[in-house]
This record gives sequence, C-alpha cells and structure tokens, in this order.
Amino acid sequence: MQKRKMGNILFFCCWMILLSVKAAAAEEYIIYKDPNKPLNKRIKDLMKRMTLEEKIGQMIQIDRTKATPNVLKKYYIGSVLSGGGSVPRKEATAEDWIDMINGFQKGSLSTRLGIPMIYGIDAVHGNNNVYKATIFPHNVALGVTRDPQLIKKIGAATALEARATGIPYVFAPCLAVCRDPRWGRCCESYSEDPNIVRSMTEMVPGLQGDIPSNGRLGVPFVANKEKVAACAKHYVGDGGTVKGINENNTIIDRHGLLSIHMAGYYSSIIKGVATVMVSYSSWNGVRMHGNKELVTGFLKGTLRFRGFVISDWAGIDKLTYPWHTNYTYSILEGVNAGIDMVMLPYNYTEFIDGLTYLVNNNFVSMTRIDDAVKRILRVKFQMGLFENPLADYSLTKHLGSPEHRELAREAVRRSLVLLKNGANADEPVLPLPKKATSILVAGTHANNMGYQCGGWTITWQGLSGNITIGTTILSAIESTVDPETKVVYKENPDSEFVKSNNFSYAIVVVGETPYAEGSGDSLNLTIPAPGPDIMTTVCASVKCVVVLVTGRPVVIQPYLAQIDALVAAWLPGTEGQGVADVLFGDYGFTGKLARTWFKTVDQLPMNVGDSHYDPLFPFGFGLTTEPVKA
Repeated sequence: MQKRKMGNILFFCCWMILLSVKAAAAEEYIIYKDPNKPLNKRIKDLMKRMTLEEKIGQMIQIDRTKATPNVLKKYYIGSVLSGGGSVPRKEATAEDWIDMINGFQKGSLSTRLGIPMIYGIDAVHGNNNVYKATIFPHNVALGVTRDPQLIKKIGAATALEARATGIPYVFAPCLAVCRDPRWGRCCESYSEDPNIVRSMTEMVPGLQGDIPSNGRLGVPFVANKEKVAACAKHYVGDGGTVKGINENNTIIDRHGLLSIHMAGYYSSIIKGVATVMVSYSSWNGVRMHGNKELVTGFLKGTLRFRGFVISDWAGIDKLTYPWHTNYTYSILEGVNAGIDMVMLPYNYTEFIDGLTYLVNNNFVSMTRIDDAVKRILRVKFQMGLFENPLADYSLTKHLGSPEHRELAREAVRRSLVLLKNGANADEPVLPLPKKATSILVAGTHANNMGYQCGGWTITWQGLSGNITIGTTILSAIESTVDPETKVVYKENPDSEFVKSNNFSYAIVVVGETPYAEGSGDSLNLTIPAPGPDIMTTVCASVKCVVVLVTGRPVVIQPYLAQIDALVAAWLPGTEGQGVADVLFGDYGFTGKLARTWFKTVDQLPMNVGDSHYDPLFPFGFGLTTEPVKA
C-alpha cells in the first residue's frame, strides 16, 4: 500500500514537471517571432503586446545625427534616416555604413519587444549620398529613353548598392509630373507627360522585386535581402505648382489632379510599393501634409494602399506659418490626415509628448494610432526585417561595381538628345571624327564630376569638383579619340587662343551648377556665367559642338544660330564615357525629348497639348545618327 502511494506521488510529480515544461515551452513561443505564421497574425500578436509609448515610437523617424543605440532603445524609435549628405564620415566605406546602421539596430533589438528599426535614405539616382557609388543620370534624362526595362535594371542596381551599405529603405522613385521647368526638382521628374511617368514606375519592381504570380497586387512587397523598400513621392501634385516654385500651391481641378499628377501612384501601388511620401506642396490652398481627403480618403481608401505613408523632412512643421508654431496643432493635423511615420527629423521628444497628450485627451484616436503602426509593422514584417535585422558584409562588393557602371554608361548614351546637327541634313557635324590634328575641349562642365552629377550627389545640394569616383566628359573624350589626336583643354579660352591654335573642331561643355529643391528654383532659366560667353567665343571661331549639362531645358535660342551641333546631356552622373560613346559614333543618338524645350521663359508653363504651344524643340523631338562602322 505504501509503495502504491509513493508511486502515485512520483507519477503526480512527474506529470506536474511535464506540464510546467510544456507551459514554459508555450510561453517561450511568440507568434510574431514565427516567420511561418501569416503576416496578419504576426501583426495582431505584436500589436496587442505594445504600449502606447511603443506604438508612438514606431511612428517616428529621426536623422542619424540624433540617433544612438540608447536613444532607439529608450524611445522605441521606428526609423532612422540619412538626410542629404548625412554620412558616417567623409568618404565613408560600405563597411562604415554597415557598422553605423547595425549599431543603431542593436539598440532597437535590445528593447522589450525587439522591434527592428528601418533605415532610410534618398537614393534618387543611385545610392547618391555614398562615396564610390554608381551615380545614374537623373530622372529628367531617364524619361528620354522611354524604356521601362532599363529603368527597372537601374532600380535593381540601386537596390544592391543600397544594401551594400546596409540600407533597406530608399526614398525613390520621384513620380512628379513636372509641368514647369522653373521648378528646381524638375531634374527628378521623368517627364511632363503622365504616361511616361507611369511607364517609369518599373523602378518600383526594380527596387523591390517582382510580385510573385500567386502574390496579391497592391500589397507592399520586398522580395529578398538584395531588394529594398521603395517610396513613391511626393504625393501629390508637387510638379504642378504656380511658377514652379518649390512647396507652392498647385491650382488644378480634381480631374486634372487625378489624370496628370496621380498617374504614377496608380501603377506604383499595383506594383506593391511599400511606402508613399507626402508632398510639401498644396492643392488648391490645402497643404498635402494635412489633406485627409487625399491621404486617408483617396490613397488609403479609394486606391487601397496598404503600405505606410511617411511625411517629408519636418513636413508637419510646415502646416503652420511661421513653421513649427503651434506644434501640437501640426501633430494633430498631420497624424489625423493619415500620415503614419513622421520624419521629424530632430525634435522627437516634443513629438512624443505632443502625440501622447493628443491621444490621452481623445484628439487622436487609438484607431488612428493602430492603423499607422499596423502599416509600419506590415512593411517591416513583409521585407524580412524581423528575421534579418542586421546587415551583413557580403554585399559590399556591389558598391560602384563595373556592371553597374556599365549600366549607367548605357543609360547616359540612350538619354542624350541631339537637338541640332549642322546647318542642314547634308552636312552633319556629328558623329565627330576620332582622328584629327587637334581638338579643343572647353567649358565649365567638361572636367567637373560634381557638375556632371548635379544635386543629390554626396551632399543635398551637390558640389563642384572631384567629389566621387567616375569618368568626366573630358577624360572620356581623351580616351576615345585616336592616340595621335591632340586634345587641348581650356575651361574658358579667349578668342585669340581659339583662333591661333587652328583646331579641327571644339567641344564646349556648359550648363547649370548643382542644386536641389529650393535653391534650384529659377524664374529665368539662363545658363550661369561664364557658360554663354564660352559658347559664343568658341563657336565664333571654330566648328563647335555644345553639350548642355542641365537638369531641365534652359534658355538656348539666342546662341543657337552660332552653334553647329547641340546635345542635351542632362545630368549624366558618374559615367561621362557614355557621352563620348555617342559623340564619336560608337553608338548613335536615339533620345527623344520627354520635356518641351521652350523659346523664352515668358511662354511657361507650356506643355504639349496646350493652346499656346510654340516650342523651340517640341516634346518628342530628337535627331538620330547611325553608329560609325569600324
């Protein structure tokens, strides 16, 4: 009897131990950490575990200069970004970037729930903040190619070069339909034609990967660790502001807004774009950062966008004037309009305090907060950040790779537009002969990598000089001509120099100096001095080809009669060899204008189809040449 009693006790103890082991195992199993569970179940499980403080933290994006592992841990920060030119150090390596980003990420992973942050950067023509990265032509050039598959390849290369530096999120593509070249961001717009802009949304699957055949259209999608989350921007109407003034008012009826400026968003959402950035501009007087009708109603409701909506840099601050006055009101308007992640980028504690107050006092509902956080978590889960939060070093080899530079060189070749080629078709100037006694290369932009790349390169507004690795137009010419041809470079030669040297011909490379938004706005669109003087001096004395390096059409009509051949090279990026490839006939000119080239700025805005359409070179214009047979 005693033995049976002891046996029962022993059995009971073993049973209790087994139950406790099972309970412990069950407790250790967390649904949101299981990649095999459906995405919505993971989101739901994580959401129910989160406090208001943790949810608000996810809605915040701060600049790297304000980020530390401890800040990310303490405030549960959801995202960090590099503003234009915000880098770990000058000429930072890919490894430097990864070290910095992983350091921030470890702060996020050490929080109670271990939600990874997402690091974002403006990669608008390649991974353009990063030294040695391949800098592709700006969008104004890419629209000329009218080749969605080329744009898709550029997207894939940009994604690889972003991942090479540990960055999983890029603020691209810009889907603005620039209707007035006086706007300083026109260089970021593919075209004045919404159909071209729509076709260029192949950049989205280039960056993110193709949605699989059994996947759902319209749901955020990032294929793997070699792809990045993309951002369609700037929603909506930024390319239609009055006089092209940055952040100004776009005055247009609803039909015009939807048919012209919304074009790229329709296709981007179908292709699974992960995020959408709101524009600084207004629509008929209502600032987009506070436009609930278009952000929540149309984008999230009608278009059924399922990713997250992000503000522009300090975008909610600009809901009041002067900026950042009555900041609590700005938070209320921006968040209730439907912005999910707020690019602050510095004043995060003020935002936390303000939004917490608004929620606790029922000015912002928990439903609105939960909508924002679900959207952010959906993107993070879908792109695999929970499984692979830390960047590794295996992709660093892709930064500035020969394959990507060759792709950029092809893009340069195909984006050149030949606007004039001799006095008549019987006497073409281009292609140029490689063999000549001596040739003159002149101009401010012939030997200047920074000018060649334009704004959003290494720094926000761009720089002059030898700013990164690449091939200038001058060095490309020198490597293309016959070894016996003497190439003489003089940036700003005087008339006597040009006449006395008996040059066979001259190549003059002039254009705009670098700019980005704001400082790039121009009401006169003239070529900066001494560009016009260089053109007139050289072209008066020798047969000349003028290559324009600009982010948009500029005033050229007064000089056109003197110029023998005129080429629009736009902002070609680091691979200047693509310009020489076509000038000397290794490839033919094929590009067709994706923008109208005006005669005078008094005609602006003027787009194809307008009743007052009277261009210098019409939309779609572009002379062609055949490659020279060896």
